[in-house]
Parts: sequence; structure tokens; C-alpha cells
Amino acid sequence: MARKAKPEEHENHERWLVSYADFITLLFAFFVVMYAISQVNEGKYRVLSDSLVNAFKVEARANQPIPGGLEAGKAASQSGQSVIRQSMPVRRSTSGDEVKRKQQETKMKGIAKDIVQALAPLVRGGQVKVTQSSRGIAVQINASVLFATGQALLEGESVAALQAVAVVLAGVENAIQVEGYSDNAPISTLSYPSNWELSSARASSVVRLFVDSGVAPERLVAVGYGENQPVDSNDTAEGRAKNRRVTVMILSDVQEKVSEIPLTSQAVR
Repeated sequence: MARKAKPEEHENHERWLVSYADFITLLFAFFVVMYAISQVNEGKYRVLSDSLVNAFKVEARANQPIPGGLEAGKAASQSGQSVIRQSMPVRRSTSGDEVKRKQQETKMKGIAKDIVQALAPLVRGGQVKVTQSSRGIAVQINASVLFATGQALLEGESVAALQAVAVVLAGVENAIQVEGYSDNAPISTLSYPSNWELSSARASSVVRLFVDSGVAPERLVAVGYGENQPVDSNDTAEGRAKNRRVTVMILSDVQEKVSEIPLTSQAVR
């Protein structure tokens, strides 16, 4: 019996579609993976950022655990070290200012003590008052000790007292401001038309004696206030006597600095 002939197999020309489909599938998977990697979980990063801010904002909460696992803990540790390094120079600066202030205070106390000793008889008699403040040392001297009524020439006995003060001031480098004051009694003479001129002339007389006694002139300034800054009432003779005074102000080296703002360019606009 004859065998049946097998049907002739035709060549499949569409097998490339299988390879093409596999390639497209792999390419799609590749781009899906790349897209997933490129996406940042903003929620988790926001939680980590808020945790770090809260941890270092208040010292009492510095020991609380920080959400985010080991990596967040490392980031917090590095951030904490950065905060400490940044704060150290500020603490050193503050400490340095405090040391400087204490040294200046000790120095000023020594100057005040020397002046009190130089003017001991007048201090005990209530004619000289020495006080210390953040501005410096104020040596307030009654005008009756230094000048005759209506005059700005130093009398003989006052010269020796001021020279003793000048010896103390010559040994320091602080700036000195001599301030003259008067009562409200009007004056109108050829030399002193008003209390402004009288108070200024009295301050200048003290400055001139200090310069002659060895105090550097560039450290000195004379100011006249007239009757405008009384320390007592001008209604009584005792009050007017207190208002007639000369104050020697030894200024402190440590004072607040005021920022200077140029206004020239704005004014000409």
C-alpha cells in the first residue's frame, strides 16, 4: 500500500514579529524602570526636613529620634556638627567682649579710686562727687571751689586740686570731656553775654590747666551747657549752688557704636 504524501510546509515569513514584540516589551520595561527611579518621594523628604528643623530648633528636643531611618540619622548628625562649628566663633566673640568689658570696668574703678584719693578733702566736704557709669567716670566739682561769682578764671586753691587730678589723667589714655554748667541767674557782661559763654569759658579754663599739667590736648574737649541741665531746683540758693558746677568726664573705652548712614546721595536727588 502506498504511503500518503505529507503536505508541503510553507515557510513562515512572520516570525520576526515575535522578536520585535520581545524587543518592544523590554524597551517599555526599561523606560518604566527609568521613570520610577527618576521620581523623588517629596513626602518622605519633607518629613525628613521638618524632623531636622524641629530637632535642632529647640535644645530640649535634640535627643528625640528622627524619622527616616539610618540615613536620616546620619544627616542629622552631620547637621548638628555643622551647627556646633558655626556657633563656636560667636561664643568666643561674646566671651571676648565680656572679658574686655570686665577689664575696662576694673580699669575705670582704679582711675576713680585715684581721683577720690587726690581730692579726698573736697570729697569729704561734699564739694566733689565722683560717680561711675557705663559712660565713664564723672567728677563733679562745685563751681564755688574753682571760680569767683561770674568769673571763669581759676582761683589759686583750686589749681592745686585740679593739678592732682591731671596727674591721674595723664597716666591713662581715655578721652576726657570737661563740661561747664551754670544756674539760671542771667548774666550780661562784656566777657560773658550769657550763661552759655560763662559755662563754656569755665570748662575751657579747666581744659587749659590739664594741658599745662601734661594731659594730651587731643584727648580733651570743653563743652558749655549753660543753665539747661540743672541737677537741683533753681528756686533756692542751695539748689543754684549745686547747679553751678564743672564735671570732668573720663569716657569709657567700651561704648556702643552707632552705625553711620550716608545721606548726602539721597539729599541731592
